[in-house]
Amino acid sequence: MSIKNLDKLLSRVQKATHYSGGELNSVIKNPDEVEIRYAFAFPDTYEVGMSHLGMKILYHILNMRQDTYCERVFAPWIDMEEEMRKEGVPLFSNETHTPVREFDFLGITLQYEMCYSNILNMLELSGIPLRSVDRGEDDPFVNAGGPCAYNPEPLADIVDFFTMGEGEEVIGELMDAFKEWKKSGGRRIDYLKRIAQIEGIYVPCLYDVEYNEDNTIRSITPNCPEAKPRIKKRIISDLDKVVFPDKFIVPFCDIVHDRSNIEVFRGCIRGCRFCQAGMIYRPVREKSPDTLLMDACALINSTGYEEMGLSSLSTSDYTRLEELTDKLLELTEKEKVSLSLPSLRVDNFSLDLMQRVQKVRKSGLTFAPEAGSQRMRDVINKNVEEKDLIKSATLAFEGGWSNVKLYFMIGLPYEEYDDIAGIARLAEKVVDCYYQSDKTNKRRPVSVHLSVAGFVPKPFTPFQWAAQNTMEELSEKQQFLKNEIRNRKIRYNYHQSDISVLEGVFARGDRRLGEVLIRAHEKGCKLDGWNECFNLDAWKQAFDECNIDMAFYTRAREYDEILPWDIVDIGVSREFMISENEKAKKAATTPNCREKCSGCGAAALCKTKERCVCFE
Repeated sequence: MSIKNLDKLLSRVQKATHYSGGELNSVIKNPDEVEIRYAFAFPDTYEVGMSHLGMKILYHILNMRQDTYCERVFAPWIDMEEEMRKEGVPLFSNETHTPVREFDFLGITLQYEMCYSNILNMLELSGIPLRSVDRGEDDPFVNAGGPCAYNPEPLADIVDFFTMGEGEEVIGELMDAFKEWKKSGGRRIDYLKRIAQIEGIYVPCLYDVEYNEDNTIRSITPNCPEAKPRIKKRIISDLDKVVFPDKFIVPFCDIVHDRSNIEVFRGCIRGCRFCQAGMIYRPVREKSPDTLLMDACALINSTGYEEMGLSSLSTSDYTRLEELTDKLLELTEKEKVSLSLPSLRVDNFSLDLMQRVQKVRKSGLTFAPEAGSQRMRDVINKNVEEKDLIKSATLAFEGGWSNVKLYFMIGLPYEEYDDIAGIARLAEKVVDCYYQSDKTNKRRPVSVHLSVAGFVPKPFTPFQWAAQNTMEELSEKQQFLKNEIRNRKIRYNYHQSDISVLEGVFARGDRRLGEVLIRAHEKGCKLDGWNECFNLDAWKQAFDECNIDMAFYTRAREYDEILPWDIVDIGVSREFMISENEKAKKAATTPNCREKCSGCGAAALCKTKERCVCFE
């Protein structure tokens, strides 16, 4: 049943289109004519969730099934939540405004640890018990996937099961298993045991965790025959054969990335030691230019978007980029659609390419040196030099750009204050190259934006054992850098240190953090990724009341310690990670995967040699 009198409620909130549904290309089915109803939840606001490509892909795949209806759910903003609670309106889907509790599944994508509190809030608004152990036979199955799911333990008491890896194939296997289970008349636990045998599925309640006296983990062991000793991630070997949407839902309002996107490839050849995505998405698998052109043509015809992005971790590393852009430009110029090329590296920036793809509309340029000194860039294995950035910035300025954004991190392992000061010096040199060139348009003011994030150690990276800076240390380093910047042409912004530290706690946490999450939810914590909503005092109280020290999770780890995420196998070996961390201590670099294979182990995941870098 749909929510009654919803129009009156929406008339009292801002951004009513976030909840109303009815957008172009949204899927409309008769709920009475399907066997499975799946609520796909993004645990953040509509404008953030509707920008996520993964949600669009799985929404399309599920709705291709005649027996399944997938609908979207987002975290309501403060004003909407207040109205819902006042009127007794439960959380509902966008498509049919059906209460979430009436669905068979509540699927959640985990993109950012600071969204965890939103999950608790959404469950409560839905009337679904917060703890999986308290859910009855008629409650939806709560499942989760995405990059944060690679350490599922902080949500182990809350989520019924997790999907490790890429979801295009496994999501269908889960739906098929559900239909079989439903026909058998089994209990809730029977379905969980059934799917635990599917590769890539982790069911936390089927595992027992024991701890040592020092609170480190002693063991993670299955407690039933159906549970596997380790969970191997799912991977799509041939991206040309995987389903990609021919339609995107077009919102009535602006969203964070208000454009269509085509996915160029998955994985990354670079091996930056801080980057979780570069490790968990290995190996690199590319789509062919013909497939991408077909995807682009379909989206242009079905959406009307005036901008198209090429999605990947490092677009300029696509081996057939020139061929692809030639074909795309022939299409997009005719349709007056601009191309967006994010993730360009400073060591292979092409002015000719940027000028060609931005004929229709010129957007800003972003480079990510990540560290201010060459020593630190070698520590993190960035494999770029200062001369690369200066050359790329000069080319950009001479090509007509006058605004450049630079991304950096502070708080990196083995960092010294001179490395931080190097960020200011490097930004100053970028400003200087604008004025030193005879080819730049001096009538336009130059502006260099520094965006500086606090480093957060992530699972499945060579830095997963590293200590994280405290809030006080990060704040001190942020202020130090601010004092080092003396040029008014340089604009500086940075992330809140307290949010970065809390992110780090949940990134490397264990299942004991579930009680902290519930306690923080009871204290009103939600929308923690939004500065105006974040409440550090409430979080500290939640940790204190649960007798859990945040510092235990931000400390350095020993190589022989059992980590909460060791239950998961991503295909990249622990030995490789240790070797990379040891090389970082010496500021020694590792060549990228195309220059030389480092034997990380990811090659074993490939079932086909086509367009897989491990076999080139």
